[in-house]
Amino acid sequence: MYNELTAVDIKKMKEEIKYRSTNLRPKLSDDVKEARALGDLSENAEYRSARRAFGRNESRIRFLEKMIRTAKVISTESKPDEVGLFDRIEILYEDTGETEFVMLSTTTRLDLANGVISKESPFGKAVIGHKVGDKILVKASEDYSYFVTIKSITKGEDDESIPLNGY
Repeated sequence: MYNELTAVDIKKMKEEIKYRSTNLRPKLSDDVKEARALGDLSENAEYRSARRAFGRNESRIRFLEKMIRTAKVISTESKPDEVGLFDRIEILYEDTGETEFVMLSTTTRLDLANGVISKESPFGKAVIGHKVGDKILVKASEDYSYFVTIKSITKGEDDESIPLNGY
């Protein structure tokens, strides 16, 4: 299986790998050495904590490298009148009458608190490619679905402002 990523996603991942490899790895390695020097390793909480931090960093580097290796680079281009990645969409929830602004992104850069939703989510899959005025059924699960109407689309671009998800 491959990961659908934008060119900006890959750029951000490579930047994070470089930072973690050249800046963070040596510091965390030194922290492990210093904690080891404190004495008995069986009761050395500083050592265990330093090893855990070092391991998390190495794990994140491996994760990002695998994401890049298995990536399929996708375009952020979409038709002028259709919902695409990084477009600002005004949505009307039919059941409550409430409106909300959301943006679709790749899974590596979603930010639910700020209305950035994955294109792979049930909502993202349902609305991508639709136009203003379209009434869309979003099937959240086998037991729950709801209707939304697209009220407006403001075309956007991947301006690198959305950070990568951490761990």
